[in-house]
Amino acid sequence: MTPGKVGLTGGIGSGKSTVAELFGQLGIRSLDADRIARQLSQPGSSEYHQIVQAFGPAVLDSNQLLDRQKLGERIFGDAKSRHVLEKILHPPIWKQMMEEFSQVRGPYCIFEVPLLIESGQYRKMNRVLVVQCDPGIRMKRLLDSRDMKPASIEKVMEAQMDDSSRSRYADDMIVNDSGHADLETRVSALHSRYLEYFNWPSGHRE
Repeated sequence: MTPGKVGLTGGIGSGKSTVAELFGQLGIRSLDADRIARQLSQPGSSEYHQIVQAFGPAVLDSNQLLDRQKLGERIFGDAKSRHVLEKILHPPIWKQMMEEFSQVRGPYCIFEVPLLIESGQYRKMNRVLVVQCDPGIRMKRLLDSRDMKPASIEKVMEAQMDDSSRSRYADDMIVNDSGHADLETRVSALHSRYLEYFNWPSGHRE
């Protein structure tokens, strides 16, 4: 039986990766679009050369690796540049995700994709799960966990779809602003619902 597809999305700092990890603890595999993007953009790859050609050597660090922060600052302030990068990376990311998905065994798989809705890939999902969080909490998390300046974070947030717009596409939602224990409870409850939705016995481990 082919596993179901659950698209997981949300704004920067909302806790998508933490939610995916909690599903993983319940035996559900997740495919991370950001991880695949990093793999695809390593030096020597076609995508790496296309990115450097499109944006110039200014987006590289001293070791000639792609500097994701510099690239992010470039694209999140410029819709045209963002679309250029998406055109380079989105097709091979989706191709790789589907290749990995073909190896998944179990009731369903999590597709962790920040631009799931904007890219239109939500249409290929059986369920769309949106993670929401208060912007102030998201800002604090990002300042604590990433080497980003407040202005850079605000630029990313402004460029992304807002929570109200995302919610219109959601089959399921998690509000992640009440601590880790509460998040575990919410993910566990959703897992039970997904097992039922995909007609799978309870207590599954992949």
